[in-house]
Amino acid sequence: MATTPESKVKKKVHATLKSYGAYAVNYIGGQYANNGTPDILACFNGFFIGIECKAGRGVPTALQIKNLRDIAKTGGLALIINEDNLAYLEESLDDIKHAQSNYHLFAVKAQDE
Repeated sequence: MATTPESKVKKKVHATLKSYGAYAVNYIGGQYANNGTPDILACFNGFFIGIECKAGRGVPTALQIKNLRDIAKTGGLALIINEDNLAYLEESLDDIKHAQSNYHLFAVKAQDE
C-alpha cells in the first residue's frame, strides 16, 4: 500500500504528539461520522487539540474550517499542519507545557477584600 503525502504528515504529527506524552487518535469518517472533523483529535495537559493535516498545496474545506473555528471558540487549540509548519505544532505544545495558572498571585488580595 502506497503512503500518501498527507499520511506522512499525519505520521509526523502523531510522532510529535507522542514525544510530548499527548493522547491522540485519528478521526476516521464514515456513515455515522461528523463531516469536517479534524484528522487528529488530541489532549495535552488538559487542552483539547484538533489537527487538520494537509500536504503540499492542500487546503482545508469550508466545513473543516468551520469545525476548527468551533474548536477554537470553545477554548480548544485548532491547527492546520502540513510539512512546512510542523515546527508550529511543537511550539504550541511547548507553550501549553509551560503554561501555568497565576490565580494564586491574586488569591491573598482577593481574600483581603
